[in-house]
Amino acid sequence: MLRPLCHEAQLLLHQALRSQLRVGVGLQQRKVSHHLCRDCQRQFSTTRKYIKKIQGTWSQTLANLERQLSSSTGSKDGPSEPGSSQPKMAAPAAGAQTPLSSPKSPDGSGDTKSSQSQKVLKVTPRARKKSIDYSYTGNIYILPVRAMNEYLLKPSDLDELPKYSRRSPYETGPKIVVYLRSDVEDLAGRVWGSLDKLNKEKHKLLQGDRYDVFEMRRLIDQHKLRVAAMSEDRPPTDKNYTVREIFLESGTGRVVMSAIFVNALNSLIKLVAWIFTGSHSMFSEVIHSVADTVNQVILAFGLYHSMQKPDSDHPYGFVNLRHISSLISGVGIFCLGSGLSCYHGIQGFLHPEQLGSMYWALGTLAAAFVSEGATLLVAVNQVRKKSRAKNMRFWQYVQGGFDPNVNVVLLEDLAAVVGVGIAAACMGITHYTGNPFADSLGSMLIGGLLGVVATFIITTNTEALVGRSIPQTLKQQISQDLESDRMIRSLHDVKATDMAGQVRFKAEVDFDGREITRAYLYKLDLEQLLAEMRELQKVEDVEGFMLNHGEKIIDLLGEEVDRIEKKLKKTHPQLRHVDLEAL
Repeated sequence: MLRPLCHEAQLLLHQALRSQLRVGVGLQQRKVSHHLCRDCQRQFSTTRKYIKKIQGTWSQTLANLERQLSSSTGSKDGPSEPGSSQPKMAAPAAGAQTPLSSPKSPDGSGDTKSSQSQKVLKVTPRARKKSIDYSYTGNIYILPVRAMNEYLLKPSDLDELPKYSRRSPYETGPKIVVYLRSDVEDLAGRVWGSLDKLNKEKHKLLQGDRYDVFEMRRLIDQHKLRVAAMSEDRPPTDKNYTVREIFLESGTGRVVMSAIFVNALNSLIKLVAWIFTGSHSMFSEVIHSVADTVNQVILAFGLYHSMQKPDSDHPYGFVNLRHISSLISGVGIFCLGSGLSCYHGIQGFLHPEQLGSMYWALGTLAAAFVSEGATLLVAVNQVRKKSRAKNMRFWQYVQGGFDPNVNVVLLEDLAAVVGVGIAAACMGITHYTGNPFADSLGSMLIGGLLGVVATFIITTNTEALVGRSIPQTLKQQISQDLESDRMIRSLHDVKATDMAGQVRFKAEVDFDGREITRAYLYKLDLEQLLAEMRELQKVEDVEGFMLNHGEKIIDLLGEEVDRIEKKLKKTHPQLRHVDLEAL
């Protein structure tokens, strides 16, 4: 036969077999050489060559058909035995000359026995299947709430409609009841007269503010999203805690509130000491404490609002406010704390002044060291507790920025403790040497320390807000857990990002259709299924059989995806959103 690419030549051969046209003439008229592929053009360089080739193929095809028919007929006059596997034959029409029949003689007589013994295969063309209409919308289901909101129907109106149960879109929710949208539209047309009258009534109600459909929908969405998990700091024993109670009970909230109280008290004490001493280093410490207080108030504001429940406008919650408030805090430390400290140190170099009473300064620095050290220990304990929960090292957890609010408090208090030591050392050198430049140098050093801390806070929170990939080891572990499931062949295009402490995992999954079908068959009675298959007689019966079981297999695929996601979140609690897309 010809090469598959030479489609036009194959079509001509098929037409020649049916109508007994001359192949050479047909090829010359249709000019097939322009439609042949390059390989065939090189093989059949001239028209004569490929005409001869096709004629040879034509003769060979006729010879094969003649041999098959002669072997199937058995004998000239003997009828076929019952139960034989001969193909059904049809006698040629009167006056028609078939490729295998003898030509008639001029006087109208022919070989009667030969014409009776030779038969022609009856070819029935297969009906062409219709293409799938992807714009079909008769299979859309809607919830009762949507039916009542969009079509202004009462719950009693929906009682007459057929109900369908579907899987819940939520992990712990029961099955949901849905209606066909076409049924609901027909019902709304009967209730309101027509869909145009329904739209006019909706417009009238919306204009009069008597029935806000969209506000009702928003409230319902909020109610559904209340089942979503709160932040990781929420106490697990009580589901009715308010945001304020969650904030005060969480470890991060306690750390931030204690830091605000301590830094506010230190700011007042250092301000009094600076008034009595006039030290540039003490002024830097005042600015440092004031900046820490303001920044931690911003942290508390962001942490409080990040614990709010998700709503329809913010379906993923407000957890990003933690990183936003920490980022603002870092900018404040850099501009206010570092900038003013360096500026005051430069002023001390340009206009040196003698220090006042050292007793106020040393007493204030000692009190600040104790208080800042206490809040530093609280922050260290909180970071150590959470790093152990994630099986991470202490500084690895800090660098990852998994709890930005605690990190800010930790770094600010660490800088405060180190800054107190720098201020005490520089003020002591100035007191014993009488050189005020040491005190100004201390102010510059404290400003540089605050700049380093602010840069670290800004960098880590910016990366968290932009979205960064999780560690490669964790990503591989999650992928291995997925691939160990029997229903999955392989994973592709795996993406796992850490968005504000919440890991979002996405992968293209090659599901094993045979295993999913096997799981479906495991739930069925195979004997009953076999009996059902034996009753199939028509094409319509086969179609209905396949549609029924195909829909159930797709439902089972959704159940398997839910099972895999639930298992994955249980194994890796840091996962918040898992998106498995069928390849």
